[in-house]
Amino acid sequence: MSLKDNLGKIAGKAKDLADKSGDKIAGGVDKITDKIDEKTGGKHHAKLEKIDNLAAKLDKDRGADKSADAATDAATPKPAE
Repeated sequence: MSLKDNLGKIAGKAKDLADKSGDKIAGGVDKITDKIDEKTGGKHHAKLEKIDNLAAKLDKDRGADKSADAATDAATPKPAE
């Protein structure tokens, strides 16, 4: 079995897992990025929001809602550091 075949199988399993547990993955990523944002005082807020938005795509129910929230967040001014 070649490396390409093995990588294809691994990718397929990862996709299946994301399809079945996307909501749990997205929720976990959201909690982690919120905690990091809090601990860093918002220093990396924009980057963390991008990560949240990508993870939200795994959650079919929240994906559209999270994108709308991101547009609102982008328009909201952040406090000065």
